[in-house]
Amino acid sequence: MEGHSPRVHVVTLADVAREAGVGDSTVSRVLRNHGSFSKKTRDRVSEAASRLGYVPNRLAGTLAGSPDSVGSRLVGIVIPSLTNVVFPDLLRGMSGVFDSAGFQSVIGVSDYDAVREEAVISALLSWRPAGLIITGLEHTAATRTRLKASGIRIVEMVDTDGPWIDIVVGFSSREAGSASARHLLSRGYRRIGYVGHDISRDVRAAKRLAGFVATLEETGHSVVDREIVSNASSVAAGRAGFDALMARSPKIDAVYFSNDDMAIGGYYHCLSRGWAVPRRVALFGFNGLDMAMSLPQPMSTIATPRLKMGQIAAEKLSAGGPSETIDVGFDLIEGATA
Repeated sequence: MEGHSPRVHVVTLADVAREAGVGDSTVSRVLRNHGSFSKKTRDRVSEAASRLGYVPNRLAGTLAGSPDSVGSRLVGIVIPSLTNVVFPDLLRGMSGVFDSAGFQSVIGVSDYDAVREEAVISALLSWRPAGLIITGLEHTAATRTRLKASGIRIVEMVDTDGPWIDIVVGFSSREAGSASARHLLSRGYRRIGYVGHDISRDVRAAKRLAGFVATLEETGHSVVDREIVSNASSVAAGRAGFDALMARSPKIDAVYFSNDDMAIGGYYHCLSRGWAVPRRVALFGFNGLDMAMSLPQPMSTIATPRLKMGQIAAEKLSAGGPSETIDVGFDLIEGATA
C-alpha cells in the first residue's frame, strides 16, 4: 500500500520557477497566459508544472496579498453520480460533520470518467481546499501526482482494493462479490447469470463481478451467461438486461445484478411475466437500498453502510491524524428473492 503524509511540502509557483530555471513572474505569466514569453519558455514551464503536480492557486489570484498556501475552509468532494442514491447518502453522512467543524463543501461529479475526474480535481485544487474526499482508488497518473503534491488531506471512499494515497474509508468490492456468490451457491443455485451496467466505467462493479466469478470458479462453477447494458445503471436498464439474458438462457436459475437498481428491474420483469421468485429464478443485488427492501419480497442483497462511510470520511478529513485504512465492512441481507 502507498502512504501519504498530510504534512508534505506544498508545491508552489516558486518551486515551478526553480524547476524550469526561470523567474517567478515568468511562471505567473505563462500559467495565466498573459504577457510575453517564448514557446520554448512556455513548454519548459508547463513541463515543470506537470512533473511537480503544481496546480495554480485561484485564491492567490483573487485575494490581494494572499499567500500560495493551505488555509481554506473549503472541502472538495468528488462523486461519480448524483442520480444514483448511493452517493447522496454518502453526502448526507458528511454534511453534519462538516457543518459542525465549520467547513463548506464544494461538490464535483465525474460521471465515472477518470479524465473528467482529473479535470474536476484540478479545478478544486486550484482553490486550495483544506482537503478532498474522492470516490474510489483508480485515478489517472496526473491526478495521483497532483493529489500527492497538494499537501492536503485526501480521503478515498467506498473501496479498499488497490493502492491508496492518504486515508481510505470503504470495504472490499471483490469480497462483496465473493460473498454474493457463496450465498447463491449455498442455496443450491448452479446455473447463474449476470446482469450489469457498463463495468468499463464503474470499476467497483467490475471488481465485484471479478470476486463473484472467482468464487464460482473455485468451486467448479461459472457464470453461464451475462448481459452488460451500455447505458447507466437504472431500473429500466435492469429490466431490459434481464429480459435479454433470460430470452437467451431461459434455464438460468439465479441472476446476480451489478446493483439493486438493476435487480429491481429484474424483479418487475418477473412480476410482468408471472414468474415466481425465487422458485422460477432467484435475484441478488447490491447496495441494500430502501426501495429494494420495500418490495413485496425484500431483495436479497449486500447492504453497504453509506451514511457511516460519509460520516467517517468527513471526521477523518476534519480531524487530521495519520494515514490509515478504515474498513467499514458490509452486511449480506438474505431477503426473500434468493
